[in-house]
Amino acid sequence: MDSLVEIDDDTVLTEYLVDMLHKIFDPLPVPMILIDKDSKVRMINQVFADFLGYPKSYIIGKPVAEIDKNTRFPFVLKTKKSEIAWKHKFGNGRTAIVHRIVVLDEQGEVKYAVGMVLFEDLDQFKDIIEKNKLLENEVHLYKSQLKEMYGAKYSWDTIIGNSPKMSQTKFIAKRAAQSISNVLILGESGTGKELFAHAIHNDSARNHMPFVKVNCAAIPSELLESELFGYEEGAFTGAKKGGKIGKFELANGGSIFLDEIGDMPLKMQAKLLRVLQEREFERVGGNRTVKIDLRVIAATNKDLQRLIAEGKFREDLYYRLNVMTIEIPPLRERVEDIEEITIKLMEKLSNQLGIYVPKISKKALELLKSYSWPGNVRELENVLERAINLTETDTILPIHLPLYITQNKRKIDPNSIDSLQNLLEQTEREAIKSCLEYTNGNKLKTAKILNISRTNLYSKIEKYGLE
Repeated sequence: MDSLVEIDDDTVLTEYLVDMLHKIFDPLPVPMILIDKDSKVRMINQVFADFLGYPKSYIIGKPVAEIDKNTRFPFVLKTKKSEIAWKHKFGNGRTAIVHRIVVLDEQGEVKYAVGMVLFEDLDQFKDIIEKNKLLENEVHLYKSQLKEMYGAKYSWDTIIGNSPKMSQTKFIAKRAAQSISNVLILGESGTGKELFAHAIHNDSARNHMPFVKVNCAAIPSELLESELFGYEEGAFTGAKKGGKIGKFELANGGSIFLDEIGDMPLKMQAKLLRVLQEREFERVGGNRTVKIDLRVIAATNKDLQRLIAEGKFREDLYYRLNVMTIEIPPLRERVEDIEEITIKLMEKLSNQLGIYVPKISKKALELLKSYSWPGNVRELENVLERAINLTETDTILPIHLPLYITQNKRKIDPNSIDSLQNLLEQTEREAIKSCLEYTNGNKLKTAKILNISRTNLYSKIEKYGLE
């Protein structure tokens, strides 16, 4: 009968089995060790013995603390909790990344523990970590670039405003997102038509597929066809070898956003109509039919019905696009949203500019609400960016706003036009008053900002009763 190597009261291993374990684990390049419940070494492979600097015959049967004075195995066996990928400094001064894995029986009692050295050299571990980080960064970069090129970035949360008109617009847009129909977005420049297009795609069943954007007004008419539908090799002088895939093929399975559709040439409108009807097209210079499955989201700030009357837009294309129509209200028709939009834009611009300006005065906000905003949200963003760059505090004041906004509320009656002198004095008084508010009454600073002498400032303060 084989001699026995005792592991615990209930389990024994024959020398034959121990020998088999050594034969299995010795060839492995990973240092491994087997500890019993009494913290004694029962098996260790050759590479680990070499790492520790002892003969295997010396290690076997010894308490693990005699082999490694810094061992944590007694603690691990006591707590019954494994330790994964721990940094450990051995008694011989070497540092490595290790596993300590506890093996329990059916009753949850400790049977033994297995130790493994993952990295014998921390420099090797750091090198792998750095390479892994580099790989992750590259993958993240490629994903970001793909998302930027062919993905929708915005969602409903990006669209700010809960006024009655905007709430109604969002409701219709969300219903449109759940349909498979084409969408036509109408609205003045700067109202956020592209935001709605992104949100509609992201909320649709196609959200995992490409979202391709095309600005019909930005591409020369002679290049628009090849840009939309691609071209075959040799289709024209300068054509890329192997041809080029068009935007419609890139968007296959997803959505294509045709911005400024009202500026599309009539010739291209006819080709687009066929694509919408037949769901197929040919590349420029090719004769192979390309089948596609996508949803068209079009947008324009033009009056398409007027363009139809003028013969500049095809009526049949209009009705093909005008299935789910979303009309975005201009900012002047949703004054209730201006404060919320302003705060959100200030947060965004503060992060972009690195200038923390979280507050706006009540009077400055009232001035923003009283302005008509022909450029809509885009114009508001530009005004706030200018204001943030001008302020030296954490608050936007009227003095930081353009004159065409601060003087917007004062309307002159044509029947009682004041003298030029009086108008100049009114403007001067308002400028001094705003500057004093900005400097918290600091007259020296106010005079410096207004580029006048302190004596002159005192004189004007007295004149206009601004004390």
